[in-house]
Amino acid sequence: MKRLLAAVSAIAILASVPAAAQEVDRVAINGIIDQGLNHSEVMQTAAWLTDRIGGRMTNSPQMRQAEQWTAQRFRDWGLSNVRADPFDFGRGWSIVRSSARMTAPRPLDLRAIPIAWTPSTPGVISGEVIVAPMATAGDFAKWRGQLAGKIVLVSRPTAVTDPTQPAFRRLTDEDLRNANTYNMPNHAEPSTGGLRGPDFARQLDAFLQEEGALAWVRMSQRDGGLLHGTGSGYRMDDQRLTPGMELAAEDYRRLARLALTEDARPTLELMSEVRFHEEDLNAYNVLADIPGTDRSGEYVMAGAHFDSWVASDGAVDNAAGTAVVMEAARILKSLGVRPKRTIRFALWNGEEQGLWGSLAYVDRYLATRAPLGDPELDALPNGRTWRQRWPIQPREGYGDLVAYFNLDNGSGKIRGINAEGNVAAAPIFQDWLEPFNAMGATTVSMRTAGGTDHVYMQTVGVPGFQFIQDPLDYSARLHHTSIDSYDHLRAEDLRQAAIILASFLLNAANSDEPLPRMPTPTRPTPTNPFPLQ
Repeated sequence: MKRLLAAVSAIAILASVPAAAQEVDRVAINGIIDQGLNHSEVMQTAAWLTDRIGGRMTNSPQMRQAEQWTAQRFRDWGLSNVRADPFDFGRGWSIVRSSARMTAPRPLDLRAIPIAWTPSTPGVISGEVIVAPMATAGDFAKWRGQLAGKIVLVSRPTAVTDPTQPAFRRLTDEDLRNANTYNMPNHAEPSTGGLRGPDFARQLDAFLQEEGALAWVRMSQRDGGLLHGTGSGYRMDDQRLTPGMELAAEDYRRLARLALTEDARPTLELMSEVRFHEEDLNAYNVLADIPGTDRSGEYVMAGAHFDSWVASDGAVDNAAGTAVVMEAARILKSLGVRPKRTIRFALWNGEEQGLWGSLAYVDRYLATRAPLGDPELDALPNGRTWRQRWPIQPREGYGDLVAYFNLDNGSGKIRGINAEGNVAAAPIFQDWLEPFNAMGATTVSMRTAGGTDHVYMQTVGVPGFQFIQDPLDYSARLHHTSIDSYDHLRAEDLRQAAIILASFLLNAANSDEPLPRMPTPTRPTPTNPFPLQ
């Protein structure tokens, strides 16, 4: 207990010490606020990405359009070294049209979407429904010999969920206090045991092919008629052969109930016309710079992923973050800033399939990890084994990136920042946030945040941070769903976020000293070296 109190006291003392080397230029912030409130283009950028281009699946024609358009906007604003940075991904996929209709015991159009990277149906197909829930390969034996010529409902129907919280909410003062909890960043996975063998999606596809099923259907994970369509099979060595569709949860449950009757068993008509795009298997991150005048080679960076799924237009996930990053670039360039360090803006690709674009950047320019030395495991995609591989091997430019800031939690305003366990950076962030307290940004949390493009920065010891944002209805009903459109963006919130991001970038670029770094991660000691036998 004494040690814990001493550590807490040390953090409190550190927080009370003014970070003179990181002093905030409030005159510059006045200019950022004026440009970000009175001359904002953030909603125009978001509208082009959503209404004009639409859902931006990695390597789809829409994503190619987004790559070109965003790069040209950076050039139009006068940024330097604008480039499309390639990495190996796989084939693209897009929907031409689709439909689903129950034909018996009564005609009814159903809400449906093709599952990503599954193939087209051969025209309109019709067949009886069979409810055959399968979640692991161990479930296949139960249904062997029963699926030929059938449309297979593979989800186990779940009960209707009763909402207990409002779908749309903002963080309260209590929420922000509770968010400030310390958890040690974990950059390792305990074993490689789960990496061997095919994943379940590939096993299911092979089983359905073997059994002669016409198609498979799953239930949407959300109620309210929402659809997602997320899927896998984009690698050239991992191609699906059985058409797949997702049905709205309410429509799926209806079919499942009818399938239990003797005299009203349903039949379905499905049509899915999709296209695969194999002309260029590379995906592209889009990068652009405001060059630094000093600190040769050092740079700070802001990033957001601009790929999405295709059930809708990918507005809150993540045209919102993309538009904020681009707006921060426009603001700073319009003010004619001449930062000491280069400010780099990154639009990441392939995030939805496993942070592919940001991992490719880390692996190419910052640091890599040693191979496992097992041919089977070393042949897996990089992200599958990244956390199991030690040691970290810094590249020549490892120390040049002194700070990375990420936006990927929807359209809500910034309420603070996660310090990712970096107690030395926390008081600096408090100073940087202070000018924006009146805009609702007050909190520096010691917690780590996962699931987005700062993660691989953190795994190699680069200071990468995710902002805290008001959740709005991001997780409740928009994330990856068929209603993620421009209508759900909040202009005032996005303007505030762009102002704060631009300010953080300028502070980080001009500070006399770079942001404090955490120790370069090494393999953690097991928490229980003497497990029970």
